[in-house]
Amino acid sequence: MKKDIHLPAGRPRIASPTSRPRRSKLTVAVVQMKFRKSIHENVELIVATILKSAQAGADVVLFPECAVTGYHRDFSTLKPSDVRGAQNQIAAAARQAQCHVLVGCPTFAGPKRLNSLLVYNRRGQEVFCYSKIHLTPRDADNFQPGNRLAFFRLEGIPCTAILCHERRFPELVRIPAMLGAQIVFHPNAGLDTLSVSRTKRGGRDGIAVRAFENQIFYAFANSVGPQGDQWWSAGDSKIVAPDSRVLALANNRDEMVVQAQLDLSEAGRKYAREALIEPKFLRSHWQAMLAACRQQLR
Repeated sequence: MKKDIHLPAGRPRIASPTSRPRRSKLTVAVVQMKFRKSIHENVELIVATILKSAQAGADVVLFPECAVTGYHRDFSTLKPSDVRGAQNQIAAAARQAQCHVLVGCPTFAGPKRLNSLLVYNRRGQEVFCYSKIHLTPRDADNFQPGNRLAFFRLEGIPCTAILCHERRFPELVRIPAMLGAQIVFHPNAGLDTLSVSRTKRGGRDGIAVRAFENQIFYAFANSVGPQGDQWWSAGDSKIVAPDSRVLALANNRDEMVVQAQLDLSEAGRKYAREALIEPKFLRSHWQAMLAACRQQLR
C-alpha cells in the first residue's frame, strides 16, 4: 500500500476508551483500495492496513463501501457466516491496533441484506451500523434500504456517515450536522468507464461544498482501479476541512492511505446551526424532525 508522505510519525499512549474525554483533535486515515477476488483477500488487506495505519498515528481508519466483499459481484451467493467471520477478524484488528475502524460491509437482518458501514471502537466493539438509505438500481437488485440516519461518537466527537450515491442527498449530512455531527465519513465504491474514471482527479467535486456548507470535516474513501466487466473506480479519496481546503488527496490510479489531523475547533457547524434559527416559521418543524431522528437512533 502506498502511503501519503505527510503521515505523522509515532503514536500517543492510549487511555481506556471508557474514560477518555472528548478529543479536540483526531487523526483520520482514509484507505483507497483495489478490491480483491475473495473476502479472505480483502480482509487480509484490511487487517494489515489497520495495523499499519495505527502505527502511523491514526485514531480512525475509514475503508470504502463493501470493502469486505467488493462491490461488483453477485451478492446472492454471499453467506452470512463468511461475513460474520470477516467482521470478527476486523474487530480483532481494531482491538489489537487500539484504533477506531469504519468499514463497508453487507449485513443481514433476517432475510434482508443491507449495504452497511460498520463502526468499531478501539476495543473492537461494534458501536454503530449505518445502512444505505438511497439505493442505486444496482443496489436495489441486492439490498434493502436502511431507515435511519447515521449519528455516532468517536472519542466523544459526534459523527455521521453516508454511502456512495448518497452524496446526492444533502439532507443526510445537514440533519446530523444540526444534531451536532462534526465529521462526515463517506465510503464509496465507484463504477465508471475508464474514460470517465481518468477525468476524476484533483478533488474537484461536491465534497468540498458539502464540508463548507455545514462547516464540518469530510472523509471520503473510494475504491480504485479495474472492477471487472470494463468498469473502473476513480479513486480521488480525500479529507476536506470545514473551509473546503483539501487536507489530503489520493490519485485515481493507485492503492494508498492518506491521512490528516483534524482540529475539531474548526468544525463549528455554523451554517447548520444558523439554519435552525432562521427562517422563524421553520424552527418548530426542524425541532420536530430532529426529535424524530433521535427517536430512530435509540
